[in-house]
Amino acid sequence: MTQVCRSGWRLLLFHVAAGAGEAKINRSESRALAHRLRRLINPKIGRQDCSLLILFHPYSFYSLTVSEELPCFLPVCGLDNQATLFENIGLMRYEELFSMLLELDYTQPISDENITVTDTTFSDIPVRLYFPKGESESPRRAVIFVHGGNFALGSYKLTSYDMLNRWTANKLDAVVVGVDYRLAPKYQFPVALEDVFAAVKFFLQDKILTKYGVDPTRICVSGDSCGASFATRVIQLMKNNPEFKIKIKAQALVYPQLRTLDLYTPSFRENEHGPLLSRDMALKIGCLYLTTDEVCFRALKANQHMPQGSRHLFKFVNWSIFLPEKYRKNQVYTEPILGRFDFSHPGLMDDRLSSLLVNDTLLQNLPLTYILTCQHDAVRDDGLMYVTRLRKVGVEVAHNHIEDGIHAAISYLGPPFYLHLGIRIRDKYISWLDENL
Repeated sequence: MTQVCRSGWRLLLFHVAAGAGEAKINRSESRALAHRLRRLINPKIGRQDCSLLILFHPYSFYSLTVSEELPCFLPVCGLDNQATLFENIGLMRYEELFSMLLELDYTQPISDENITVTDTTFSDIPVRLYFPKGESESPRRAVIFVHGGNFALGSYKLTSYDMLNRWTANKLDAVVVGVDYRLAPKYQFPVALEDVFAAVKFFLQDKILTKYGVDPTRICVSGDSCGASFATRVIQLMKNNPEFKIKIKAQALVYPQLRTLDLYTPSFRENEHGPLLSRDMALKIGCLYLTTDEVCFRALKANQHMPQGSRHLFKFVNWSIFLPEKYRKNQVYTEPILGRFDFSHPGLMDDRLSSLLVNDTLLQNLPLTYILTCQHDAVRDDGLMYVTRLRKVGVEVAHNHIEDGIHAAISYLGPPFYLHLGIRIRDKYISWLDENL
């Protein structure tokens, strides 16, 4: 396997063949699997010996074959289809393809003329610190950012997150902390949340804030996707704790993922096939945070995963009540069927997984909040419902809705895309922080 890196793209050359039905990345083995793989991708391809050339950016994936006779470009396939294909032929588990590709995009902690960047640990949790080099007459603001990745993927080391956090530190003259957490399926619920909580709690110590020159009254906890879920729950826990509540001024949540109860919300139905994040992809990877039992995916896909005795929780996520009319689009709300599958997990009823399950009294003391939602996003309605619930109990909420937005747009900040949508979302997020933190 060879790798070539140019402007954020990666080239992987897999020499695909098989012996005795076992998949190997080795040109010297037989052509059987190579032919099988080609036929699975494109039935019209013949029996020429081939390699599979994979050209990808962390969230885009293209493939073509190279043969001795004639190069043959294959139809563009989504990551979901490729991951399913590789799992079906025994090359790797579904999520391992995503993880492998993302790891190739990891960055080193490289300082620049404005920001000192270092990797360290807070309570044994890996973090990346971004510290402005210039002198400051007063203590600085601080932003703690938790990356997304559907509980099983990603890191603050990804190019897009490194760029975002570096930009935040530079534009706000703020100390920024990127937090990693242990990933599923190796580490399952609630390990990731506990990691984030431990890192935030460590940073909020008076001696640590003094060490980094941080103003203890100007701290924001933020994140995107499932990272926003962790940020939300950490804030809920800490704002009701006298030791920490005065130290968190704000929370900023970018397309937050906040519930697992009802997976037939309008946004899930409208965006079943993406763009970018399909419903099946989200559920298949997200299930890994709870279990590797495939019944979990089938139960969630049918929206029949909640156990008997959970009906009282649906009042917290009833989209017919909490969604503004324009987002309901005349869809009819029906409560999911309970206990249909032979599957149960206590996490499904736990507010540490679904932050929308907390009652209103626990929401009343939350800090100034920023929520950004995207129209073309399966988890759009999570953020919209949270906006409604927070405003109902008197929390000051600023809400940006991006009509042409998609999930994970921030991941396209860097080369080769420099996606304008991602840059717009970044700028809205940082502008709000600058005005309110």
